[in-house]
Amino acid sequence: MRSNKSTRAPLGLKIAATCGLLFLHLPILLIFVYAFTTEDKSYQWPPPGLTVKWLAVTWNRPDVWEALGLSVRVAAISTGVAVVLGTLCAAAVARTKFFGRETVSLLVILPIALPGIITGIALRSAFNLADIPFSFWTIVLGHATFCVVVVYNNAVARFRRTSGSLIEASMDLGANGFQTLRHVVLPNIGTALLAGGMLAFALSFDEVIVTTFTAGQQSTLPIWMLEELVRPRQRPVTNVVAMVVVLVTFLPILGAYYLTRDGDKVAGHGK
Repeated sequence: MRSNKSTRAPLGLKIAATCGLLFLHLPILLIFVYAFTTEDKSYQWPPPGLTVKWLAVTWNRPDVWEALGLSVRVAAISTGVAVVLGTLCAAAVARTKFFGRETVSLLVILPIALPGIITGIALRSAFNLADIPFSFWTIVLGHATFCVVVVYNNAVARFRRTSGSLIEASMDLGANGFQTLRHVVLPNIGTALLAGGMLAFALSFDEVIVTTFTAGQQSTLPIWMLEELVRPRQRPVTNVVAMVVVLVTFLPILGAYYLTRDGDKVAGHGK
């Protein structure tokens, strides 16, 4: 029997991991602290006092609600577009063979690999050439470019782990295309699509760079936060909003993790 000591991480590795986690998450914890500070003009440490009044102030700021509503609508529609297009593209790439398949796969993934500023400049140039005015829909189009990639990556991985013999068996047993989709395909890829949609929503909700080039005079919540940091009126309000953004984006990511952690256990896997 092997000793448990052989499976334990060295002390140095534990210390390094702890330092890395603190480096990543302490700044986020500071956001939560400064959301309750009594000082409204600067970031003092330690805070001179703590108060919950900024929660009520933020609740009563109409500009916050307007920016939040815009971000939620954009993220929801961008995610819907991404789920449809990403799933169809993943099905084509994973289930069929055609000339240029790998090139298509690369082109689908490319928007998320490129720097956001490149994508933003490209979209802005395209909208100007097509004489398309900046609006809600230009933001949606901009966000959909990278949301599709997230859904595609999840869906194509699940398609490749799902045995094609399940679909063949369904058709041999007399099921039509819709019945096969409903009872065989969707149950096997459903969690991957939901996880991809959650990640896409989180990415869209807090996107800044592409939005800057496609929003015109509109302000999503991240753009509103950036403007408030440059010209602050009530600095803790920005931290309250940031705290909400952290929670809103954390929950979909956590949900996506739990939905996909057992992704290899799909029907027909390995058959």
